[in-house]
Amino acid sequence: MTDRHPRRWLILIVLCLSTLVLVLDNGVLMVAIPALTEDLGASAQEIQWIVASYILVFAGLLLTAGSLSDRYGRKRVMIAGLAIFGAASLAATYAGSPEMLITGRVLMGIGGAVVMPSTLSILITVFDDEERRKAMSIWSSVLMIGLIGGPVMGGALIAEFWWGSVFLVNVPVVALAIVAALVWMPESKGPWRKPDPLGALLSIVGLTSLVWVIIELPERGVSWPALVIAVAGLTAFIVWELHTPVPMVPLALFRDRNFSGGSLSLVLVQIGNGGLILALTQYLQFVLGYSPTHAGLAMAPMAVAVIVVNGLGATLGQKIGNRPMTVIGLVVLAGGFGVLSRLSATDGFGMVALALLVIGAGGGLAQPAATTALMGAVPQEHAGVGSALNDAVQQAGAALGIAILGSALASGFTSAMPGSAPAAARRSIGEALAVAGSTGDMGLAQVAKVSFVHAMSGTFIASGIAVLGSAVLAFVLLRDKKTADEPVDEVVAVN
Repeated sequence: MTDRHPRRWLILIVLCLSTLVLVLDNGVLMVAIPALTEDLGASAQEIQWIVASYILVFAGLLLTAGSLSDRYGRKRVMIAGLAIFGAASLAATYAGSPEMLITGRVLMGIGGAVVMPSTLSILITVFDDEERRKAMSIWSSVLMIGLIGGPVMGGALIAEFWWGSVFLVNVPVVALAIVAALVWMPESKGPWRKPDPLGALLSIVGLTSLVWVIIELPERGVSWPALVIAVAGLTAFIVWELHTPVPMVPLALFRDRNFSGGSLSLVLVQIGNGGLILALTQYLQFVLGYSPTHAGLAMAPMAVAVIVVNGLGATLGQKIGNRPMTVIGLVVLAGGFGVLSRLSATDGFGMVALALLVIGAGGGLAQPAATTALMGAVPQEHAGVGSALNDAVQQAGAALGIAILGSALASGFTSAMPGSAPAAARRSIGEALAVAGSTGDMGLAQVAKVSFVHAMSGTFIASGIAVLGSAVLAFVLLRDKKTADEPVDEVVAVN
């Protein structure tokens, strides 16, 4: 860009609002599950669908939505997605049955999938190379605020109102974002390309099946029919995209070292982070005795560190480049997992806070740099689908981390528990504490806490290894460009 858009920082506020409402939603829902289960009389299977339906639709539609934003206009598609998400949130607010709530969550997933690629693609088209890193850091900080603030806000809303308020709160935020987008945001799109309906269908089938396999893995093991469909669908998608004259997704992007290196690094980071949230929230509640709301607040040191270091990282990254920033940040992040692996059943919050500060600092250095490197490799005419690829690989990594590390945590706990413990108590720490509470066996409760911490330590070591692996990949693959890229002339921008 030769001329910077005069309203670019106002546009960034719109992008942050649009992203924040999506990230907050998942966090607040987790806190609301007990209340809505009781009120709607939802079964365990229905609760699973209330949670999983959003993720399945969101992940399955990301690539298609990114392609649509490039073709029809990123602003137009983002506003449409926000409208769908807001209307679906309103429907979920007043759902009178589990089936109605699941329908609302499906529609929210559609809206979220349409919004998410557009936010990052608009960001990289509005900001030039010099300011993009700072904008990316602010956007990443908002993601972290949403991740930490979701459970806290959800707990506060449930305490004061009813479970539907966790969905109703989305509506005014969405309305504000839509109005601001209409007033401030320019339209941008890539050159017109022939639609690729077969590619869209194959990506939806393949990604949805893959995410379903990952979701089912911890509880029921591998769903072989879904795995076969996922492998067949994604293989057919890749073959088709490589041979069709006008592919929906330019897979040649993965030939760029920065795109492939950034993608693989972020996948491994997300796998490690999946274990962090899953294990640490249980440690805070079951071992240290925190309430769900207090457990959410306890994650604040990580958010603070990310926000502070993001600003520093934006300045340093401009001077030393994406590759060293990514590698240094990932090594620091792995060190934070190392600190967490040393926690004991008797440690207070001090050790947790220290570890979260280190993890936040590492993430604040690494993630914006890796994302900047990745998106810097994407031609602006493919900004939407490039953003969708980034979102899709990170979603898959996060889901895979929760599935794999969740299974490892559960099996590690069962192995650490003595064989003489009741069968129910050996399944999970929650069940063990429930058995101990009903029988008055405080010895069993203490053994369960020690066993959980032992299993958690192994999970955090695995997370640290995954993050170190991503640091090695970043060091080998990422390359810093000597000069800023010239803008792509064929991008269509309408102010």
